[in-house]
Amino acid sequence: MSTDVAARPRFDLDSGWELNKAVSIRPERFGALLYHFGTRRLSFLKSPALLAVVRALGEHATAREACVVCGVPVEELPRYGAALATLVSSDMIVAAGTGSES
Repeated sequence: MSTDVAARPRFDLDSGWELNKAVSIRPERFGALLYHFGTRRLSFLKSPALLAVVRALGEHATAREACVVCGVPVEELPRYGAALATLVSSDMIVAAGTGSES
């Protein structure tokens, strides 16, 4: 997870998000690999905590709620928001209810 929060697009932690239906998760010791079958893109989740949040997104009303349930400290929310914004920009996660397969 990059620490350069300012260089990333803003992410709305108070909206609902979910894993794109076209994305597969492969857990790894360092976190996970995400593979998008539509775009053939590969993304690395560099922490097991971020993987837990990504998996929990679809089960909670907001990304903030998913982060809290997964034990993300309040002071770390901007970093997690930045990481999730990157996943939105690569179409790995999508707005809740869209389930996009593009």
